Amino acid sequence: MRSLTAVAGVASLTLLSAACGSSPDRSPQSAGGTLHVAAAFYPLQWLSQRVGGSDVTVEGLTKPGVEPHDLELSPRQVADIQSSGLVVYIRGVQPAVDEAVQQHAADRGFDAASVVTTIAAEPDEHGHEGEGEHEGEEAGHEHEDIGYDPHVWLDPQRFATMATKLGERLAAADPAHAAGYRERAAATAADLTALDTEFQQGLTTCANRAIVTSHAAFGYLAGRYKLEQVGITGIDPDSEPSPARLAEVARIAKEKKVTTIFTEELVSPKVAEVLANEVGAKTAVLNPLEGQPASGDYLTAMRSDLATLRTALGCT
Repeated sequence: MRSLTAVAGVASLTLLSAACGSSPDRSPQSAGGTLHVAAAFYPLQWLSQRVGGSDVTVEGLTKPGVEPHDLELSPRQVADIQSSGLVVYIRGVQPAVDEAVQQHAADRGFDAASVVTTIAAEPDEHGHEGEGEHEGEEAGHEHEDIGYDPHVWLDPQRFATMATKLGERLAAADPAHAAGYRERAAATAADLTALDTEFQQGLTTCANRAIVTSHAAFGYLAGRYKLEQVGITGIDPDSEPSPARLAEVARIAKEKKVTTIFTEELVSPKVAEVLANEVGAKTAVLNPLEGQPASGDYLTAMRSDLATLRTALGCT
């Protein structure tokens, strides 16, 4: 999803790290005896903390307010990946992390998207699309263009599966605390299943089922709850829509009587605001949870999204 510039940057940072002695021979256990876990960006950091509990020390690689796709790793972060007992990431979101895991932690990387069935990325305005659904660690991962939508955390049921599998990986990495990992994974999965029920009930009866979003991050959410996503851009939040694409989305929005155009916290709302003015709609923030919420956590942010959707879609 990113240019190869970010990947090249990782190679340079790795060399710098080695040259400056910034990759110490650290143990995967922290000073306090807990398992050191590196989490690529917010949803995975939240999941790692929930499942790991007091038995892990979680290092989030993407700081609050940073768009995760734009992450460039520092030498210290490359060293953290190299020394971690487990690296939790989703291949295709952050090429810099993908490359660092491949080079330094291939046997300790947990690609969370590999344990669920993924969906193909929506075609962009030039007609390019992914290669269809895949399941398992190998499927869909043969090429740099991963060919699937990586926003799996926006489906609570898939996220629940990821919680269970993460518990197993942590248990394997730290057998002394295996029971605690499995217990917390089960509790987290139960919370996510309850969240899924709230979405199912809250979005059952709605006057409109079309959602126009800044970028096509909500394919899993839309698919699970029988909504129709119309992305102004594709799964890359930094891409710019052409005038033809804007005209097409405006036509669809008018045809489907869309009353709200959804913006995001970490992406400029300007294009969405122009589109809203064009079709006579208002704007509202729908959080794809790529970054840490301003307040609360994953669960509260998802419930806020549910409330926003219910208002925008006229759900009863």
